[in-house]
Order: sequence, then C-alpha cells, then structure tokens
Amino acid sequence: MSGSGAAPGPGSGSSPAACRFAHYFVLCGIDADSGLEPDELAVLYQWLEADRHGKSQDAANTTSGENFDQSPLRRTFKSKVLAHYPQNIEWNPFDQDAVNMLCMPKGLSFRTQADNKDPQFHSFIITREDGSRTYGFVLTFYEEVTSKQICTAMQTLYQMHNAEQYSSVYASSSCSMDSLASSIDEGDATSLLKLQRYNSYDINRDTLYVSKSICLITPLPFMQACRKFLLQLHKAVTSQQPPPLPLESYIHNILYEVPLPPPGRSLKFYGVYEPVICQRPGPNELPLSDYPLREACELLGLENLVQVFTCVLLEMQILLYSQDYQRLMTVAEGITTLLFPFQWQHVYVPILPASLLHFLDAPVPYLMGLQSKEGTDRSKLELPQEANLCFVDIDNHFIELPEEFPQFPNKVDFIQELSEVLLQFGIPPEGSLHCSESATKLKNMVLKDLANDKKNGNVPTNNVSVYELLKGSETIARLQALAKRTGVTVGKIDFPASLSEKEKDLKLQCEEADLRDSQLNVQLREVFANRFTQMFADYEAFVIQTAQDMESWLTSREQMQNFDKASFLSDQPEPYLPFLSRFIETQMFATFIDNKIMSQWEEKDPLLRVFDSRIEKMRLYNVRAPTLRTSIYQKCSSLKEAAQSIEQRLMKMDHTAIHPHLLDMKIGQGKYEQGFFPKLQSDVLATGPANNNRWVSRSTTAQRRKERLRQNAEHIGLDSDLREKYMQEARSLGKNLRQPKLSDLSPAVIAQTNWKFVEGLLKECRMKTKRMLVEKMGHEAVELGHGEANITGLEENTLIASLCDLLERIWSHGLLVKQGKSALWSHLIQFQDREEKQEHLTDSPVALGPERRKSDSGVMLPTLRVSLIQDMRHVQNMTEIKTDVGRARAWIRLSLEKKLLSQHLKQLLSNQPLTKKLYKRYAFLRCEEEREQFLYHLLSLNAVDYFCFTSVFTTIMIPYRSVIIPIKKLSNAIITSNPWICVSGELGDTGVMQIPKNLLEMTFECQNLGKLTTVQIGHDNSGLLAKWLVDCVMVRNEITGHTYRFPCGRWLGKGVDDGSLERILIGELMTSASDEDLGKQCRTPPQQKSPTTTRRLSITSLTGKPAKPNAGQIQEGIGEAVNNIVKHFHKPEKERGSLTVLLCGENGLVAALEQVFHHGFKSARIFHKNVFIWDFVEKAVAYFESTDQILDNEDDMLIQKPSCKTFCHYVNAVNTAPRNIGKDGKFQILVCLGTRDHLLPQWIPLLAECPAITRMYEENALLRDHMTVNSLIRILQTIQDFTIVLEGSLIKGVDV
Repeated sequence: MSGSGAAPGPGSGSSPAACRFAHYFVLCGIDADSGLEPDELAVLYQWLEADRHGKSQDAANTTSGENFDQSPLRRTFKSKVLAHYPQNIEWNPFDQDAVNMLCMPKGLSFRTQADNKDPQFHSFIITREDGSRTYGFVLTFYEEVTSKQICTAMQTLYQMHNAEQYSSVYASSSCSMDSLASSIDEGDATSLLKLQRYNSYDINRDTLYVSKSICLITPLPFMQACRKFLLQLHKAVTSQQPPPLPLESYIHNILYEVPLPPPGRSLKFYGVYEPVICQRPGPNELPLSDYPLREACELLGLENLVQVFTCVLLEMQILLYSQDYQRLMTVAEGITTLLFPFQWQHVYVPILPASLLHFLDAPVPYLMGLQSKEGTDRSKLELPQEANLCFVDIDNHFIELPEEFPQFPNKVDFIQELSEVLLQFGIPPEGSLHCSESATKLKNMVLKDLANDKKNGNVPTNNVSVYELLKGSETIARLQALAKRTGVTVGKIDFPASLSEKEKDLKLQCEEADLRDSQLNVQLREVFANRFTQMFADYEAFVIQTAQDMESWLTSREQMQNFDKASFLSDQPEPYLPFLSRFIETQMFATFIDNKIMSQWEEKDPLLRVFDSRIEKMRLYNVRAPTLRTSIYQKCSSLKEAAQSIEQRLMKMDHTAIHPHLLDMKIGQGKYEQGFFPKLQSDVLATGPANNNRWVSRSTTAQRRKERLRQNAEHIGLDSDLREKYMQEARSLGKNLRQPKLSDLSPAVIAQTNWKFVEGLLKECRMKTKRMLVEKMGHEAVELGHGEANITGLEENTLIASLCDLLERIWSHGLLVKQGKSALWSHLIQFQDREEKQEHLTDSPVALGPERRKSDSGVMLPTLRVSLIQDMRHVQNMTEIKTDVGRARAWIRLSLEKKLLSQHLKQLLSNQPLTKKLYKRYAFLRCEEEREQFLYHLLSLNAVDYFCFTSVFTTIMIPYRSVIIPIKKLSNAIITSNPWICVSGELGDTGVMQIPKNLLEMTFECQNLGKLTTVQIGHDNSGLLAKWLVDCVMVRNEITGHTYRFPCGRWLGKGVDDGSLERILIGELMTSASDEDLGKQCRTPPQQKSPTTTRRLSITSLTGKPAKPNAGQIQEGIGEAVNNIVKHFHKPEKERGSLTVLLCGENGLVAALEQVFHHGFKSARIFHKNVFIWDFVEKAVAYFESTDQILDNEDDMLIQKPSCKTFCHYVNAVNTAPRNIGKDGKFQILVCLGTRDHLLPQWIPLLAECPAITRMYEENALLRDHMTVNSLIRILQTIQDFTIVLEGSLIKGVDV
C-alpha cells in the first residue's frame, strides 16, 4: 500500500482483486510473545519534541512525554499486525507498518473492569505516491488479557510508578505530613491514596483488558457497509452463543465472494446476522462518498464549513483537531468530496499518528487531522507555521482563519441555499455540538440494543436454551413432539414472539436513517457542484491548446501558460474576483486544466467527464449568452432527481452476493470462546475460491482485453516509462511532495523528506518569480512604454500575496524558536533586537541623513540610507496593522517596492549565529546553496517596478521630502517673495504649503498620496527680487524611497516669460542608478515624462532656436497623443495609468496642440514683447464678442453661434480665475477643459475661421490649411465618447 510495488506473495489472492469489495482483512493487537513493549514511535516523537524545544534528550526521557510520568494504564504500548488475509495483492501491496499505525494510531491501550470499554469505530485512508487511495475501516474493542506474564508486567510497572510518584511528591514538600497533604490537595490527606487506587492495577483485584482491532481494507469508501459488517463480527464474538457459521466463512465471503457493485447499481451481501446493503453512483453522477455530511455540518456549522472549504480551495494549510479519529475523517473526507470537479493535490493525512507530528513542519499546503489529547488546550499546541494556517477545532465548534482571506463568491446566498436543504432534513444549519453529542450517545444506545436483541441468534445474557436458535424450524417441532412423547423436559421452551414489532421498527428506522443520510449527502454535494458549474460554465473558452500531440505538450509543459487567466478574470463579476484570482493560481485548478488538455489524447478524467456533461446540460436548459457574466445567484435545480436515483437503488437491489457458506476447515481449531476473537485458520483465508464464479471470470476477460489494449497502445505511443515520467513531472509541478510515507520513519527517510521539501520550495520560488516577471515584462513590452505598464492590480496583488505566503513557508521550515504567528517577522524582530544591542554597545549615534542644506549651487536630495531596520520601524509605526503576519506582509511589500527584498533578506540571513539558534540543521534557510539561489531568484524582481506597498496601504501617514532646484546661471540666488508648493498624487493632495524663505528643501508628512502626479508651485511676487527661474522640483517618499522629478525650466514672475506666478508641473518617477544597470538589458522605453526644459524654453526663445518640427511630425504627434488617450480608456480600469500625463505630459495632447498652434505663428518680438498663443485666443474672443453684438446674419455664423458663446465663456472663466497663471498655463487649462467637455472639435474650426488668423499666422501655417484642420477635427472626435475626469490641480479655481 506504499508506493512501492511488491511482488505477489505465495498466497496472493487468485481472483482479480480489482473488482472485489474488500482487499484485506486485518487483525491488530498485542503480541503475546513479545509482551509489553513501549511504543517506540511515541518515544521517538517525544525525542523529536524535546529536540524541537531544545531540551536535552534525557530530560525528555524523564520528564516530558506521555510514556513516563503517566500511569501505566494511560501509556501507549506497541501494537502489531497479528494477521492479515490474503498475504498480498499485486496492485495493492500490503504495507504492514502503515496499516498498524493507522489501525491503532495511539498503539495498544489497557483498561480494567472499572473503565469504559465500548467498541470504537474509525476509518483511515492511505494515499499512495501516485495519488490513488485505499480506505481502511476499523473496529477497536477490548479483550481480557489471559497472559499471566503481561498482567505481572503491568503490576510491576505500577509499583515502580507509584514509588516514583510518592518520592517526587515527598521530595518537593517540606517533609512534614501536613505540607505533603496540602501540596497534593488543599488539606485532603487521603487524596494521594485515592489517586493511587483510582489509577492503579492490582493483579489480585482487577481484570486487565487490552485493545484489539479488526479492519477491512477496501478500494472504495463504503464506510456504512463496512461498519455494519464489522459490528456484526464483533457481536458474534461477544455473544453467548457461537455464530451460525464459523467467522472464517463470513471473512472469506467478504474478501473473495462479494464483488464491488458496478457503477449505478446496488448490492446486497450478508454479514453474520443480517444483510448489508451498499450502492454506487452511476457514471454521470457525483463520485461515491459515504461519509455523512450531516455529521460534518453538525460538528462545524454551515458558516464554518464553507469557510474551511474556501481555505481548502485556496490550498492553505488546514489542520483538523479532535479527540475522535472518526470525526477527523468525517470532516476531511466530507470537505474533499465537496471540491468536485477539483481534487486536493497536496499532502492529505486525515489521521496523523503521534509519531508523525514532525510533518506539521512541512512547508507545503496540507490537510491533516491531529488527535487532541484530553484536556489539552489549543494554546498548548505549538505549530511551526501559522501564517497561512486554518485551524479547525472540531470538538469545540471553532475555527481560526488565516489573514487576508477572500470570501467565497455569493457566500450569503450559498449558505442560505445549503440551510434550506439541511432544514428539510430537520438539521439546524448553525451546527449543534450538543445535538451531535446526544446523537452519538443515542447511537451507542441503539448499538447496545442491537447487540442485545434476540434476532439471528445473538442471545442476551439471560438463560435461554440453545434450541431457541432453531425456533420455528421443522426440526424443533419434531424434537418438541418427541420430548412430549418421552416425557423429557427441555429447558425453557416457552419461546417469545419471533421478532417483536419494536425491533422491526428499529431496523426500519436504521435503514430509513441511512437512506436520509445518503440523500442529504447527495443534495448538499449537488449544491456545491452547482456553484462550480455556474462559475466555470465558460472555462473551456479560455483553455489555451497549442501543442499538436501529447509528447510535445508534456515536454514544454513548464514553459507554457495553458489558461488565459487575465481574459477569464476580466469576464467575471467584480465581487467574485478576490476569490477567483487566487483560486485559478492553485495546483488543483492547474491539474484540472491539464486534465482538460490531455483529454484530447486520452480518456477523459472521470470527474472532468461528469463536470463537462453538466455544463453541456446547463447550456441546453438556459440558453444564456456565454459571454454575459452575472453575479445573480442561481440555485441548484437537480436536487430532487439526485435524491430519487439513490432511493431507487436502495429500494430495489440490483445484485446479491453469494451467501457465506461452510468452508473446508480442519475440525476442532478456532474453538469459540465468548469475548475472545478466535484464532482464524489462515489456510482457508489465504486464497479465494477457484474461478468458478461468474463475476470473476467476466472481469478476468475484461482485464485481459484491457491489458492487450494497453500493450498495443504502448507500442504505438510513447515509450510508457518516458510518458509516465512526463506525466509525473507535469502533475507534480508545484507540488513537491504529495504524500508522506507512513511506514518508514528512520532518520534517513526524514532527512530525505526534508531534502525534497527544500528542493520543492526552491522550485516554487523559481516558478513564482518567473511568473511575476513574465506578467510584468510581458505587459510592458506590449505597451512599449505608453501609459502604465501594469498587469491588473488584482492579478498582481494575487501574485504578491502568494509570494508572501511562500516566504512564510520557507521561514517556518525547520523552525525551532518562534514568537507570534509569523515565522518571518519573528526572525526579523530577533535580528532587530541584536542589531539594536550592538548599536548601544558601539554607542554610535544613528545617522538621520545629512542636515538640510541651504540653497547652494548643488541643491540635491540627500541620499536615503538603505536600512533593513529602518524599514521595519516604518512598518512598526503603522498603527493600521495589528498582527505579526500583517507586519511581515507589509515589510515584504515595502522591500519589493524599494527593490531591496533580496538585499534585506541576505542581510537578515548573514547573521549566522541567529539563524543557527532559530533553525534546525535541515531547514531551508541553512542549506547554503539553495539559499543563495533563492536570493538570486528574488533579485530578478528588481527588474520591474512594483507599487505593492503604496497602492495597498492607502491611509497611512507618509513623510515626504521636497527640494526646488533653480537654474543658477540665469536667476537670482535669493528671492524676496514667499514661495508655496502643493503636491498631488493619485490618492489626494497636500493642499498649499508655504516654503520657508530661501530654504529650497523641506519635509512634510501627510496621508499617502499614492503615485505622485503633479506639483503646483508659485509665489506671491512680493519684494524687489521676485523673479525666479526654476529648473525642476524633486519630491521623495521617505518610506518607499520613490523619487519624482517635476521638470519646469520656466520663470515664475511678472513681466518675465509668460508672466506666470504659478505653474503646474507634471511628474516622472526617477530610476535609481542601480536599477539602470539592471534595467539596461530588459527595460522597455520609459513612460512619458513631463514637458522638458528645452521645449518650454524654445517657446519663449530664451535659448537659441532649436530645430522646429515640420508639419508631418506635428500631425504625427497629434495622432500619437490622441491614440494614447484612446488606449488608456480601452484598458481595464485597474490597469489605467495617469490621464494627466497623457494630457499635459511631454508627448501629451496639450503639447501636441501647442505645436499645431505654433506652426507658422508670427512670434517675433514686437517692440521687445513676446507674443503667445493665448494672445491669439484672446483676440479671437474679442472678435466673437464684437460680432455677436453686430448680429451678423450669415448662415454659417448662426450654426456656430452656440459654440462661439461657450468658447468665449470658457476663455473668460480661465482669465478671471483667482490664480496667477501665465499665458501658456491658461492655454493648457483651456485644452484640458475642452477635452473634458468634448468641445475641442467645435472650437478648432472657429479659431481657423477667425480673421485674426491672417494677421498672426504665416500663409503656410497648419491652421490656415483646410484639409489639415478637417483631419485634426476628425482625430479629436475619436475621444468624444470617453468620460474624462481631470485632476483637481489642473483646473483649480476655474469655474465654468
């Protein structure tokens, strides 16, 4: 049952087990020969625990762990597989260690007559390395210990234990008997004796019992049927009368003569006393699931169930916690069956034996169940990683969810629909701890009733004669007659009625309850399946199928994207996105899509086949446009038919198995002894009957046919080994370790397992960073630097969140010491403590960056010190974040945005003594080579720009530093007026801030502005030296280090340049030197910058005349500018960059129109006075206003009258605005307003027709060419349909 195939043993079952109901029958218990052995695995576990907590090993032996300070009856002892039949089956080799461990996860346990000895049922699952599963169903009961040797050993252990307890209590007190008494129990001096008597074993007084398990191992999870069969076997053992046939007959029957029911059919086979019924869903129904979802709902409540289900879908780490193994199994199996059509792809161990606790270290997604010991509290449970853990305390009805957890789509409606289903079956949706406990009690009572009922010869303890078994038969009638004749009295022959009505009812009630459970199961599962059918109805449209054949697909599997995620998400309703964007990144979704692609070349995966047929059916029923997505909740419509098909199968049996019959057994062996499971005759159980059996021969021919086809396919297709290798690689993509091997636990195996984890983490890191780069770069390359090169904010956020999760898993692998829930933050804090201690020792004052400098020739921003600790302090100062996990994620985002993630982590890990103190030898962070590669993969992320900190923490206060750089050669070094500045970003602005006179640098703090877009700068023109030539303004975010440059290159002052006292500058993000080196190879052209100095100055002819653009270049510029605006609006909203840059930036619309208006403009100085475009605009307005009064009667003027009016109104509004904006600034505002209100195409012809044009423009000017004007109007009309929202800073104070 492990992954290794073992050769069939000599006693291999001869009939094909592939279609047998059960593969093995197993008996586990105490081995009388080897006697009492402490459970080594439990001891190993304590040793590992002690190692984890850094205690010495002998301390572990004497103090910690259950095997030493616990009373011997509470300790665990080694159990053994006493027998299993058959010896081995080729395709399901028997794995003795794993079965023993899972049949008795806690080892043997002992009881005395005073303890509760009710039989306990539980099930388990073994997942092989290829992902296939085998199920085990176990009934554990107590048998009296007959071996004198074991009883004596137990008594000896008790005497040692009591002596030790007594001496330790005695030593700890101060010798006097009073204090001894008080130290034990507030003045109750007898308590020690009481304790001893209660927790003791006396060979002369007590009877000792030990646990024993009977187990069936089956290929399919027929839980209810196996439970009934095992209960009947147990009843036969405890009954006063021997069973009708030897037990071998029943076991042989279920192993070799009961077939699996065919799909869509039901089957009846016979237990010891009554028939057992099971059914299997048809090929188009949901796959078999026999674990009652009713119990899962009662245990967790619907709300919790749906939340845990969501965690499983998002492949987090899920730890179930309960005292009861069967509860762990019920919840784990219940939730995984609800995943249809997806399947859990990672570690799945619903019952984690105590010896395997180190598996909780696994840095991969897992679904595990841990048995809680009585009285242990959740807070005592030390888990290595909790950042991404969903902890489910089943017994206390309580779950702990990971942070940043998206809700399942339409969760409220979904829970409502599930509640309605539950209420129809009379189950409270909020779950019912109490109800479920009373239900278990009730069940136990029913079991006792069944064990004591009088049917089928299972006789209760009162004295009823043997003949009662045969009542109603002809033989007994003859005997009675004979007895009467001869006068012999037969003991108690007054038989009661054969089966009382009450018992008949009870039997019917049991069957009724089973039917209702099955119906409820299928209806709940239908509701879940329906959600996925609705959500992924159109998934096929987004599957990318490029490969021609399977071989080429499998070889290039890693490099290829096989699902168009971005298009799929853009099609989904907004509320679904947080969940879906994460779900389509999971391994289970990837495997689902892989299966879809492979179904072109091989038989469809059964789950996929059912799912596709449902989508098909849904399409037939509601003919909705496949592209139209709606978030309106659509209920499941197939509930009734699903319940009916089950009822039909259970009401009418399709198949009945052969009855158990007498076997050819040696007489006199396996004598029946009440209360003891007999020693079975192995020779009759080792092999099945010869192939005289219809279903056997039928299936063997089918087997042979299949085998022939397979061999044939092998010759035609790929070499099968090669193909299997590809398949394994394709499937194991991203899931580095599927299943722990339960059997072998040597240190070598544990080391190898950890090595696999390390390799897997490195591979995952490589894949994730590559994916993040390809997403970013891919979009940048397509964009070629126009607008924002940004993948959807949503998708980027998902990728970054999964990177945070990966880092948490890496930091929690092999962890020894942890504070709080985040392993990474815990490491950072300890690093910070050490560094700060060092600082105090060396007593060096912390440099806070250079002092602010007075404006001298080289005004620049002081460099920002790179410091891991400083970045931590920034995060620690953020009051919005309340948890360690949140702080770690914020720190990762900040480091990523600053392009320092790899560097910071390298610095953190450079403190080797700390790493050694915190991590075990095998931890990922202590594998040098892998760690280097990991840091190198993270370094590659520096090639792209992320704003993952700025864009997420939008409400935090951020310190900014700004510096104004004047052009010294041409401007006064000192100005007398009072300057001011206002910085705006995507999230808001600072408002007007006065700049201290002659201090060109200042720092200010305000709420996060997001990416910076504009700076308004101006002064009040006071004093003698009020003219100021500003080269640019620099502003830096002091937390993220992002520096923006706002070029100006113009004068501020009256009577110079265009007479402006304030200007609006457009920002560009500066790249740091280190980025440039990295980016040279891989960077796309930079985004638009704000207007450059040279262009602005050329307008005012301050400098010499640069080459003017020709008419063709100008027209091209306009087309380009408009095109960028159109592209901007065609992007999804979250991807759009800054519209301000597209309007007022270097190649923006304003600049392009300025070029048009400058072409052929007679701008020579008239009497040393500059002429500006705005002068032409004002002349035009004067003309329109005068003609308006003359009331010209020309037809075309009538048409243009309204546009003239609005044009004049807008120009006047700009002129009268309470702002000291220069003429070029006013032109910019006018263009922006005209664009916003879609008026430009009406204004251009007005200006082209206005008489002033002939005075102010050359003959060849573009504006005087009708064709050019018409094409300009046509180009501008293409942006008429968009809603353009202007940034407040552009049009502040202008009232139109």
